[in-house]
Amino acid sequence: MAGERYRAPKLARGLSTPIGLILAVLVLLWAIEAADSALLGERLQAHGIGPRRIDGLEGIVLAPLLHGGFGHLLSNSVPFVALGWLVALRGIRYWLWVTVIAVVLGGGLTWLLAGGTNHIGASGVVFAYLGALLGGAFYDRRAQVLAPALIAVLLYGGLLAGAVPQADVSWEGHLYGLVAGVLVARQLAEPPAEADPEADGPQYPWEADEPWLDDE
Repeated sequence: MAGERYRAPKLARGLSTPIGLILAVLVLLWAIEAADSALLGERLQAHGIGPRRIDGLEGIVLAPLLHGGFGHLLSNSVPFVALGWLVALRGIRYWLWVTVIAVVLGGGLTWLLAGGTNHIGASGVVFAYLGALLGGAFYDRRAQVLAPALIAVLLYGGLLAGAVPQADVSWEGHLYGLVAGVLVARQLAEPPAEADPEADGPQYPWEADEPWLDDE
């Protein structure tokens, strides 16, 4: 019993760190793909974003969780973790905002404007992370924002080529994810009125230490 009381808080604290939460989401993505491939005959893939179809609206929420096979998921996994972690350096709450807006706004724009019949995959969220990093660097030029953006460009600047029209790729999902990331970075870049523009430390609520991580 004593061991159980010790392990549960430790697990909760791990999931409350940026990398712990991101890895937990990644495990969920792999579990869904494994279940879809092994048990469901890949039937879940049909629940992606169907542009301008009422029955395709569910894909706005479901599409980032679904992939067209393990190769598709693998191609998204590393940038999802790397770029997601760079975004989460500004705080878990900032990462949550970017992720939610990426899903809702990026997915909504894909449903409204994209071509094709079915869009699935977490790549829209990956592009939103890249957009948030680039947008944050443009709108908020502090060192702790510029450095992650520079790393993102060096590692994944080539991803931007995936947001231009091309065959057999959901480039619209990439483009609208990128746009959603830039827009949320612009919205969240407004500092509080009392913030010191010359300060290099946390100025935003989501950049403060998360209270649930503090030692008792």
